[in-house]
Formats: sequence, C-alpha cells, structure tokens
Amino acid sequence: MTLLLLPGLLCDADVWSAQVPALSAITACRVPDLTRDDSMAAMAARVLAEAPSGPLAVAGFSMGGYVALELMRQAPERIARLALIGTSARTDTPERAAERRRFMALAAQPRGFSPITRTMLSFLVHPDRVGDEVLAGRIVAMAQRVGAEAYVRQQTAILSRPDSLPTLATVRCPTLVLAARQDERAPAAVHEELAAGIPGARLVVLEDCGHMAPMERPGEVTEALRQWLTGA
Repeated sequence: MTLLLLPGLLCDADVWSAQVPALSAITACRVPDLTRDDSMAAMAARVLAEAPSGPLAVAGFSMGGYVALELMRQAPERIARLALIGTSARTDTPERAAERRRFMALAAQPRGFSPITRTMLSFLVHPDRVGDEVLAGRIVAMAQRVGAEAYVRQQTAILSRPDSLPTLATVRCPTLVLAARQDERAPAAVHEELAAGIPGARLVVLEDCGHMAPMERPGEVTEALRQWLTGA
C-alpha cells in the first residue's frame, strides 16, 4: 500500500516534512504535486494517473482533503484508507468565496502575491504561534515556491469544487478525521459533521493547534496517522 499525502493550498512537500520520514517505516509515502490543475476533478485524475498500482492510503490536508474526497468519487476501489485533516465536505460560504476572489485579484497584481502569505498567517496558525518566525518562514517559503499562477489555479479549483456531503455515506474504508481546536479555517464542528457522515469514522481533535496542524503539532499528527495506517 502506498500513502499519498496531499498538501493544502499554497503548500508543498514541506507541510508533511515531519510525517514522511516517520511513516515511511510503515509504508511507501508520496506527496503529489497539486499545483498544475484548476479543478478538483483534474487534480484527482492526475494523482491517480501518477500513483503506483495497488491500494492507496490517502491523507488530505485542507485543500488536499477536497482532492481526497474527489479521489473517493473517481476511484473508491483504489482507496484502502482515508484521512481528512483541517478540511470540510461543504462548499464555500458566500463570504469565504468572496475572500478567495479578493486574494486571487491581489495575486494578479505586481508584487501583490507576497503580502497574501503574511496576511494569511494570522488565521493559519494558533494565536500563540503567530510570532514564531521559524514556522512563519517555512509557511511563507512554501507559498513562494508554489507561486501566484499556481495559487490562482488552486483557488479556481476550490471555488468550483462539488459539495461532498451527499457522498460521505458511500465511504467504506477506515477513515480518520483530524481536527484542530483553534482552526479558524475548518472549525472542529465541520470535522464533527465529516465524522458523523462517514460510517465508522474516527474523530481526533488536537488541542492548542491552528489550521497548520501537520507543522504545528507534527508529533501528534504523525501518531494519529500511524494509528490509522496500522489499525491500532
């Protein structure tokens, strides 16, 4: 079985830098590139086309969770285990969609992209970590590597994503739903809804953690994924 670790918006493999070495002792790990397409369907199709043969364990963080749910629609027979972290089955509220479009317009302006990442930090991490320059530097560096053009493609895909609530009940594989108590982007209540909709899903809530859980609480996220992978 191969573990696919799906990054979030403006994230690359560094968001999983703590999990890959630890979980590689259990199974082969891959971090797909989610920067090249502007729809969830195309992202998921590319992930499937580039994945090795055989069963897949899929863990999606934030935007990666939307892709994970799309993978379940496209190829449920390939997905042996599913983990959803800091994500939602719902489409955007009008307010969230308007926010995304504002940031997309800003990204298209000269020198408009750099301020976005700094602005986002205040609602991406726990309030106690806003001043953590090491963590902030890693998040900003990931965003710069992804770049403005890929950011617009990703946001376009997010804005057009389907509502996954009606299909949650069709998920039949062991599922972990991992929430962070202080996640402003995907509150714990959203994860409770996910876990309630997926038969047999296990809900884990991390305390004192914001949206960037794999980087903020790397050990706890790794342990939750280890238990999910091994059935512990």
